[in-house]
This record gives sequence, structure tokens and C-alpha cells, in this order.
Amino acid sequence: MSQLKQFPSPIIEVTYTPAQLAGMRQLSVDTIRSLFEREPGVMLLQRPRRGVRRYRTLRIPASVAERVFRRLTVPAA
Repeated sequence: MSQLKQFPSPIIEVTYTPAQLAGMRQLSVDTIRSLFEREPGVMLLQRPRRGVRRYRTLRIPASVAERVFRRLTVPAA
């Protein structure tokens, strides 16, 4: 039997807004949005609207945030 990594259920996993992650990592909200808007696993909520700018809400699961920040961290020499 193979062992698969257990991931938290998406329903009960903690999610963060871009503003929350920006505050935790001392980055701008725009930087967090650009890092995560196309990342697999991020919840992107939007409604199609004609003729006006789009409104999108990002919710970033803790496991996705950890994965991205680990990928961006330079290992110690």
C-alpha cells in the first residue's frame, strides 16, 4: 500500500486574504495578488460583469501559501 500525503480538507483548512498574507510577510497586497492569482489551489471568486471592471476575491489556503513561500525561499548555503 502506498502512502499518500494527507492534505487538509478544503472546507476546514484555514484561508487567508491577500491583505492578511501581506501583513504577515511584510509585502504589499499587490505583490501577494500577483504571486497567488494563478497558483493552483487558490480560490478565485468573481462574477462576470459587462462594461465595468471585474471584481475578484482571492482566498489563499494555508497549504498553498506554505508551498509558494517554500518555493520562493533561497536555501542556506
